Amino acid sequence: MILSALLTTVGINFALCLLFFTLYSVLRKQSVNAHVYAPRLVAEGKSPRSDFNLERFLPSASWVRKAWETSEDELLALSGLDGVVFMRIFIFSIKVFSFAMIIGFILLPINFLGNQLTMDYSDLPNKSLESFSISNVNDGSNRLWIHFSAAYIFTGFVCYLLYSELKYISSKRITCFHSSEPKIHQFTVLVRGIPVSSGISFSESVDNFFTLYYPSTYLSHVIVRRTSKLQKLISDADDLSKRLLHMKSTKYTGRKVDHLDRYEKKLETLVENVRMEQSLITGQEVPAAFVSFKSRFGAAIALHIKQGINPTEWNTEEAPEPQDVYWPFFSASFTKIWISKYVAIVACIVFTVLFFGPVLLVQSLTHLDQLETWFPFLKGILSMTFVSQVITGYLPSLILQLFQHYVPPTMILLSSIQGYIGHTHIEKSACYKILWFTIWTVFFANVLSGSILYQANVFLELKNIPSVLAIAVPGQAEFFIAYVVTTGWTSTSSELFQMINLIWNFFRRKILGREDDQLAVPSANYYSKIPKILLFGLLGITYLFLAPLILPFLLVYFCLGYIVFRNQLLTVYSPKHETNGKFWPIVHNSTICSLVLMHIIAIGIFGLKKIPLASGLMIPLPVMTLLFNNYCQRRFIPLFKSYPAECLIKKDRDDQSIMGATLPFFRQLKFEFEDPCALGDDLL
Repeated sequence: MILSALLTTVGINFALCLLFFTLYSVLRKQSVNAHVYAPRLVAEGKSPRSDFNLERFLPSASWVRKAWETSEDELLALSGLDGVVFMRIFIFSIKVFSFAMIIGFILLPINFLGNQLTMDYSDLPNKSLESFSISNVNDGSNRLWIHFSAAYIFTGFVCYLLYSELKYISSKRITCFHSSEPKIHQFTVLVRGIPVSSGISFSESVDNFFTLYYPSTYLSHVIVRRTSKLQKLISDADDLSKRLLHMKSTKYTGRKVDHLDRYEKKLETLVENVRMEQSLITGQEVPAAFVSFKSRFGAAIALHIKQGINPTEWNTEEAPEPQDVYWPFFSASFTKIWISKYVAIVACIVFTVLFFGPVLLVQSLTHLDQLETWFPFLKGILSMTFVSQVITGYLPSLILQLFQHYVPPTMILLSSIQGYIGHTHIEKSACYKILWFTIWTVFFANVLSGSILYQANVFLELKNIPSVLAIAVPGQAEFFIAYVVTTGWTSTSSELFQMINLIWNFFRRKILGREDDQLAVPSANYYSKIPKILLFGLLGITYLFLAPLILPFLLVYFCLGYIVFRNQLLTVYSPKHETNGKFWPIVHNSTICSLVLMHIIAIGIFGLKKIPLASGLMIPLPVMTLLFNNYCQRRFIPLFKSYPAECLIKKDRDDQSIMGATLPFFRQLKFEFEDPCALGDDLL
């Protein structure tokens, strides 16, 4: 890509961002758009006022000030620890790339003033962006030692920040645990693989087993039943009943009376179907149960100790919160769950490989000579300057972004068949899959498909990998800069503008006449957003000394993301599930992998630049980084997997002082995970 094509891409996306921000600042003030731009506030009874004044129709940045001034404690109260951790990713990234910018300001002129590549300064707009990369530095130049020093200094700084964030977030996680009210799932474990015993039910087996082996701590249990169809019926009936209540609370019109009659008849039919299904599933027990204990420590012992001689029986898992339970896979056997995990992994790999097709299409657009060869009738159009700049700069990133919209729902589907019993577990698994998919299809596939060395045999020997990446990665810097601008800047501003929801809101009110629909407050879906942030982190770390021109574009993205998503967490999104900060280890591991990848590329690039000493001295850096990671894995990561006995026992003892107040809580335990069929009568 030439410099003018990059400027065209930046100009298009900057104009779109400015347009989205301006429209949002006006449309958010209109009360008819409250369901789009402030559904959380509407649900909390804080919807914007509809008084007529001129200010409602003028752009303003008051929402930026509000998002900026909100404290972390306020954010914690509104969005939970997951919301705080999500925003800490942006804060961490801003710190990392602010420091990287300082290094970039030193490296950029060094790269540009090299003469390894032939360059005509009089025609700068039409020159390749490689002129700003390390490729332009002369082979064997002593200036390359500045790049070498930058790799060491930057790695040390990032590791320091990683340590600080792990320490802060793990302590925040413990603090939130101590300050929280008693929660049902803290006293409960899920037991699966209950063995079949002749003459007694699963429920009796569970009661006999835990009464015998946990006589002092066992409290009660709830057996799971096959209710997948009933769950769907109850969910539909519950949604319909809420809609009816909402409609009855507003003024009547002739059209609304017709809707009420139709919805009431539909609800009666659903309730009848629920009762029929209830009678059919009575007694259909599944070999799984929620077992509750008198203390958190008692539940933790049962969770972390193997219960039976046969490892496939009496398996214990951490119980999710009652509203977080995912019911379909409770009846799955140990073997089915084991097979399903591998099926999901294979399906994820196959999906990733199949996605290489769109990537190759995208890469073909960055090479006009290939397009002219394949489609000679386009030669006249492609010769137009603006068209060629849009095709090589803007279009490839846009196409790749459109294809990626199908990735999150696909990965959620694959994760849901792996036997997880909580939505948070499914989302965390999907986050790993999306990150894997994104790195391979966006980074490695684009890097290798854009290189003449895109051949399978180059990786048959490990020693080839650094040199291959050293050649391929710098050559794709231009594409990734355009990708950051298109997928980063514009995507973030469109997150604020909510175009699809705005159009649907208009269509719902004006065309369908459904102004009284029950408001659904969306959740943030961190599992789909975090991988994109981490991909940009990978690009920035990898291209730190290869092509520092990418750094300012990344820093702008992280600053935009910080303000936009902070605003969205305050006004739009409401947490449905809580992992208590368990997404942060994904951030840590991804950053470590990005650093090691940078080191591997550095080893190759210094070898190609004929400085073997620098290449050899780079080898200790990934080793030290991995040793640092090993220390963090032992020091902090266990705190994200489970709470230590010290915390559990202290929390249990604190609760003993108010035991009289918690007795009703213990009685409630066995009803929270009650079979959903018990909810049927409430619909009447």
